[in-house]
Amino acid sequence: MVRSLKNPKKAKRKNKGAKKGEGSSSSDSVPSLPAKVWQPGVDKLEEGEELQCDASAYNSLHAFHIGWPCLSFDVLRDSLGLVRTDFPHTVYCVAGTQAEKSSWNSIGIFKLSNISGKRRDLVPDKIGDENADMGSNSSDSDEEEEEAGLVTPVLQLHKVFHEGCVNRIRAMTQNPHIVASWGDTGHVQVWDFSSHINALAESRSDLSHGASAVSNQAPLFKFGGHKDEGYAIDWSPLAPGKLVSGDCKNCIHLWEPTSGATWDVGAKSFIGHTASVEDLQWSPTEPSVFASCSVDGNIVIWDTNMKNPLAATIKAHKADVNVISWNRLASCMLASGSDDGTFSIRDLRMLKEGDSVVAHFEYHKHPITSIEWSPHEASTVAVSSSDNQLTIWDLSLERDEEEEAEFKAKMKEHVNAPTDLPPQLLFVHQGQKDLKEVHWHSQIPGMVVSTAADGFNILMPSNIENVVPANVA
Repeated sequence: MVRSLKNPKKAKRKNKGAKKGEGSSSSDSVPSLPAKVWQPGVDKLEEGEELQCDASAYNSLHAFHIGWPCLSFDVLRDSLGLVRTDFPHTVYCVAGTQAEKSSWNSIGIFKLSNISGKRRDLVPDKIGDENADMGSNSSDSDEEEEEAGLVTPVLQLHKVFHEGCVNRIRAMTQNPHIVASWGDTGHVQVWDFSSHINALAESRSDLSHGASAVSNQAPLFKFGGHKDEGYAIDWSPLAPGKLVSGDCKNCIHLWEPTSGATWDVGAKSFIGHTASVEDLQWSPTEPSVFASCSVDGNIVIWDTNMKNPLAATIKAHKADVNVISWNRLASCMLASGSDDGTFSIRDLRMLKEGDSVVAHFEYHKHPITSIEWSPHEASTVAVSSSDNQLTIWDLSLERDEEEEAEFKAKMKEHVNAPTDLPPQLLFVHQGQKDLKEVHWHSQIPGMVVSTAADGFNILMPSNIENVVPANVA
């Protein structure tokens, strides 16, 4: 149930020193002693010690902010190409603020362009390749910075006034200029941001506009039928315009689109939980089916075509179920993250047999705040936690001691790597404070965007192959 940002501070526009997981780094930070992998919750920093980000672990890493912290954001689909692998990249997003005063809140529609980076080999041919990757042997300093991901992206931002803090914000898959926001005022609003997105698309990508004035715009539709504020909301990936929203009073409402850019919101709510509804996810294959999770520890599967829409109730976790994600490449798989730091993977085909859990992880020791399946790899999932870690997992991996020994010999590795980490743990990203939400970019394989109290990170881990199936490309 960990959701709100406490005592938010507005980010200041200045360069920060190098720190684990941030976009800036130092050129003279090569350790003279063998490096040690630092484990949050296990290792402690001694006086005088500091964490250093290993830039070679990323194909790209950048940090930015839009002012006030954002509890929620969404990546917008664009027309720049269905599968993009070449740098520099451009990304469009929407985000909702958590300002100190209610009247200071807004929705940010922004374009981040000139996202630089360098694709690195998964296994360098030589031990010195890492330094070569960082551009240390190049005589062109601009090329060095671009390869290292140090060229600052260009942020162009439009702001629209939003009454109260934005708890959750989601863009429609089919029409990404249509955006739904859940406010702490108890209202769900639908917006048309096509004019802002078009203006950003037509603007020059070499001019930064990060401090635009806040414009006033009326929403397309505003619903005040919920009895309390909420966080759960999701657009259907199959039926354009269909929406579900859930509140802290355990009620879920179904939105059906009608003509004239309006919605018919059912007066009768779906009630199957005994506590706050935390997240909602539509089925990627059945247009009438969606899932919900709750503080009551349960996941409920609903079918709106049935007379009794409550199709199944799953006792998912011992604590609050904060987030869920329905795998769009393997529709039988549902991931869930809990307040006790655990996350589980369920095979919905096994529900009738009783235990549907196919994987359960206890790596994180603080609440899971976000979870999302990769749109390009069916076995890969990204997880964020209140322990300030963003982790990426590949459920298809198993430990191979012979392969590990061969790799270490080839790399002449002297790093004191922990031996008790799950073999499915593919990547750990740190450096952000109070992580809240993570999303993959559906058109840029391997790109992950995250939001936290101190701003956004865009990262592309170097050990995630940017390969997509031929039928997708």
